[in-house]
Amino acid sequence: MATKVQSKRFKWSLDSSKCNKISSVNESALPAPPAYSTSGILGTSEVAKKTDTSHLIIKKSWEVALAPIKQVPMNLFIMYMAGNSISIFPIMMVGMLFMRPIQALFQLNAAFKSVENSSVIGQKIVYIFGNLVNIGLALYKCQSMGLLPTHSSDWLAFVEPQVRQEYIGGGIMFS
Repeated sequence: MATKVQSKRFKWSLDSSKCNKISSVNESALPAPPAYSTSGILGTSEVAKKTDTSHLIIKKSWEVALAPIKQVPMNLFIMYMAGNSISIFPIMMVGMLFMRPIQALFQLNAAFKSVENSSVIGQKIVYIFGNLVNIGLALYKCQSMGLLPTHSSDWLAFVEPQVRQEYIGGGIMFS
């Protein structure tokens, strides 16, 4: 009866008794995967010899430098979606448009800390320029919302009242 059950196999069943044997594969028959090193030390592999670390550092520093400029289209979209009304949501958006670039300017050295051993003067100038562009966008948004005092009527609180030079009294009319 047991042989009858074993002979009746379903097409989706697996016989695990045949899988327990580990087949040995000749290692020389299989090619090594790309970037594989038998020495185990990264510095001696062919790929590590081919990579130029100074090129990677310059590439990383340019990625950091161009990050504020890449934020400009998103900031423009946020400005459009916030609208020009004076309410809590647009005020918070304008506040964030101001605060993020200012904080980034104060943390300039921290942004380039990973590439500090190379000369990154040009990248820092581009980084500062990108943050100044974002601050300019925030100022433009404030002006379009009417938050910047750009008209003479905005300064009426600081204007001294006029002093009368002469007083004229009523007279008598003759008819």
